[in-house]
Amino acid sequence: MLRINYRGKLFIAEKPVVMGIINVTPDSFYAGSRTGLNELVAKAGRMLEEGAAMLDIGGQSTRPGSSTISAEEEIQRVVPAIQTLYTHFPDALLSIDTYYASVAKAAFEAGAGIINDISAGLMDEAMLPTVAALGAPYIAMHMKGTPATMQQQPEYNNIGQEVLDYFIERIHACRSAGIKDIILDPGFGFGKTTAHNFELLRKMELLHIPGLPLLAGVSRKGMIWRTLGITAEEALNGTTVLHTVALMKGAAILRVHDVKEAVECVRLVGDIKPHPTPSPWGEGQAQHVMLGGQ
Repeated sequence: MLRINYRGKLFIAEKPVVMGIINVTPDSFYAGSRTGLNELVAKAGRMLEEGAAMLDIGGQSTRPGSSTISAEEEIQRVVPAIQTLYTHFPDALLSIDTYYASVAKAAFEAGAGIINDISAGLMDEAMLPTVAALGAPYIAMHMKGTPATMQQQPEYNNIGQEVLDYFIERIHACRSAGIKDIILDPGFGFGKTTAHNFELLRKMELLHIPGLPLLAGVSRKGMIWRTLGITAEEALNGTTVLHTVALMKGAAILRVHDVKEAVECVRLVGDIKPHPTPSPWGEGQAQHVMLGGQ
């Protein structure tokens, strides 16, 4: 179950939901996700009509090797987009994809209600207290390194255990800052080889902590198109296959470029697997983790 406080209203989903990706950036790895302001309303409206429960707006690319832009430039890109979406779709759940605290605050003031941070608060020390002050749900992602360095020979001894350990530490930091609603993202493609990504997907059920939903972001990523010898533009079928696996492993949110196909995947998998995956850790230990070991 997904249960979050969104801008003062309780949002509850009994089954997995789909988050549509809207990039207001010229250099996203998948050209089909790049959206100018002129196209924004039509694209968002289509995603919502197709069944997206959330829209995730990003103002800079975090693809491997990407260069960073300033918080000020990111604000100039995302705030007009969020204001436009909030005006046209006031009931939509809007998320801001950023690791800058100042961008998160400006986006929230413009109408966004969820903060999606690839660094889980490690790239801007002001992020966690800012999210707590806003009272926003927080998506904390696992990443080894930064977008500029993360694919420079990443190594793991046991990726499932290392990602879980990272989440336990980050959950404690979030709780200590005062963040109440936390969503965990394993970070497929962020500081991981293709082999690492598939191993992490196979072990994804080990990351279940009661009360903390899992988000899967595999849409059109290199783990698909490199494996199949195709391009990101040709990776929709492979994406659907991995969405199916992620849902079977207990993902509560699919972050996607193609909403219609993902919603269909959720519906069909729901008929196969009607009950959520139980945590392998047991309620007692999971509660201990949720409280940051206190």
